[in-house]
Amino acid sequence: MLRRRHSPRYAPAQAPPHSAHAPDEAPALSSKPILRQRWSDVAFLHWRIDPSAAEPYMPLGCSPDVIDGSSWIGLIGFQMSQSSFFGSPNIPWLGNFPEVNVRLYSIDDQGQRGVVFRSLEASHLIPVLTARAAFGLRYQWASMKLDKRGNQVAYLTRRHGQAEARSHFIIQTGAEAAHSAETLPDPISTFLTARWGFHERRRGHTLYCRNHHEPWPLQHAELLHLDVSAFTARGSAVNH
Repeated sequence: MLRRRHSPRYAPAQAPPHSAHAPDEAPALSSKPILRQRWSDVAFLHWRIDPSAAEPYMPLGCSPDVIDGSSWIGLIGFQMSQSSFFGSPNIPWLGNFPEVNVRLYSIDDQGQRGVVFRSLEASHLIPVLTARAAFGLRYQWASMKLDKRGNQVAYLTRRHGQAEARSHFIIQTGAEAAHSAETLPDPISTFLTARWGFHERRRGHTLYCRNHHEPWPLQHAELLHLDVSAFTARGSAVNH
């Protein structure tokens, strides 16, 4: 599944009312956003996993979120651009780079649904260090490339100093890809993409940092190539 562009915003969280299902649209932020970003050429790849496989990676107070008896692991690639902090002007070079992350799906004791990142890789070192310091996120500095050729998009990442931690996947959209038209949301695609925050353990506390953006208009894409050594590299993700 792929969506071309979106502009997520991140802010500290207040717990929304508990619901048995994640809302299809992002609840309004309760404070001014800390960070704004623009995402383009976003690819979502997902695999079912047993909830017990995800349980050890959940922060305190969180458990794997489940739909139809399964939890999921996701490999997400995109181009980030137009980043800004606290309403500042965009940072053209520093805030423009490809990213690939591996994530699990979480729900906390207050009913807040989110994601737990097992790895995040970016090609610019300063954002990597900033995200580690500010949120404790597992960002890694990597050599990365997002290559668009016609209706194909290739995502390639290889971690500096850890050559076995890499991922390379190619998707195809458009007329040559089966079922490439924009699709109506179904329960599973909504479960996987309507995620309005992330959970992270930081200095003895579990943080929930909210985001806000329009729901992703999704379309099917054909997976042409997949090498996901990042899934099994030490410290990156659960085995699947």
